[in-house]
Amino acid sequence: MAVVSALAFTAACSGDSDSDGGNGSGGNDSDGEHAASIELPDLSGQSLEVAAVWTGAERDNFVAVLDEFEERTGAKVSFVPSSDNVSNFVGTKIEGGAPPDIVMVPQVGVLHEFAEKGWLAPLGPTVQEQLDANFGQGWQDLGAYDGEQYGVYVKVANKSLVWYNATSFATAGATEPTSWQEFIDTAWLLSDSGTTPVSVAGADGWTLTDWFENIYLSQAGPEAYDQLAAHEIPWTDETVTNALTTLGELFGEDTLLAGGASGALQTDFPASVTNTFSDLEAPSSGMVYEGDFVAAFIAGNTDAVVGEDALVFPFPAVDGEAPVVTAGDAAVALTTDGTATEAQEALLAFLASTDAARVWAGPGGYLSPNHALELEAYPDQVTQDIAAALIAAGDNFRFDMSDQAPAAFGGTTGQGMWQGLQNFLRDPADIEGAQEYLEAQAVRAYGN
Repeated sequence: MAVVSALAFTAACSGDSDSDGGNGSGGNDSDGEHAASIELPDLSGQSLEVAAVWTGAERDNFVAVLDEFEERTGAKVSFVPSSDNVSNFVGTKIEGGAPPDIVMVPQVGVLHEFAEKGWLAPLGPTVQEQLDANFGQGWQDLGAYDGEQYGVYVKVANKSLVWYNATSFATAGATEPTSWQEFIDTAWLLSDSGTTPVSVAGADGWTLTDWFENIYLSQAGPEAYDQLAAHEIPWTDETVTNALTTLGELFGEDTLLAGGASGALQTDFPASVTNTFSDLEAPSSGMVYEGDFVAAFIAGNTDAVVGEDALVFPFPAVDGEAPVVTAGDAAVALTTDGTATEAQEALLAFLASTDAARVWAGPGGYLSPNHALELEAYPDQVTQDIAAALIAAGDNFRFDMSDQAPAAFGGTTGQGMWQGLQNFLRDPADIEGAQEYLEAQAVRAYGN
């Protein structure tokens, strides 16, 4: 993975791809340059309701995809916002007898919960045809439960990236690190040049889980990662001790953190990015960690130009292998009788096609696991390189651990992983205390 990630970032500028977006069943023209990769039925007179948590530009870009589906089928599609807690949103809608037709599910655990309750329709052959043509087995497996395929991962994130201020690196004479030790050395080099090295969004517990997951995957390996994600090994395990010790090499040095540990605990995700890119000549920090979505935030909230002022490198390898941690949203069809309608099936198939991914990719702020999508569909070189790294990883990635966990452990403010890692940031010397807290919370949430 270290090799393919590094090569993807350095070589993807050629824009070459074995895929031309031509997989699928064929059909009408989808735009002026590409033939349609899927033929859609006439759905005139039919309507669909689609729910997702997205707002702002993220919502608008998705609605453009739905507009394309409407134009090609004659169906009417309405977008409705879901709450952050998709599980509660869908449960309430089903109890009221009016669930949306399609919902975007951001957590694997929630998809499994819906399938177990009988709320989801298995995917039909038209959707499966698109999945087989465009998606690796790893992404298909994430959308499956108990031997049935239910979800299409339509929008994902590469969460193994570090963004940096180009001026700060140039002033310090720093180069992009590839190992954790080089990363720490680079942080000290930036500090010596007068720039605080790293802005950590400690006020948002989810960012801290991402820091931990990347280190843990690289250091402990995929098998241990899967076991910890399923709570098959305890959080008091030596592998967790090792990962927290490694993370403590950064979190335990106030000099390396913007505002020190106390300042980091008061910094949310937006502030961590603006700390790094709002003042290009004298930033509050030289680096910030988070996923590919940082690019859209930089473009929308600072004067920095992604690819010029704001550059990116893969999360450094801890023990020889660079991690590839992902997250994403799966489209699923809700049902009350165990089957999907023709319109539901058609929309899911369209969302799994290169046609939909191409429309979605154009404005930016989007990443697809569809390996048939040509890199040129993305609007800039940085996004193309990030997408290339994701595709090059094949099935050698792991899904965000906290998103796999029960929400009480992996996604709730003031408890579980969020609180446990905030406790650790507050006192990185107390590794044992952090592990004991995390294990107690995991036992309660997993029930084992």
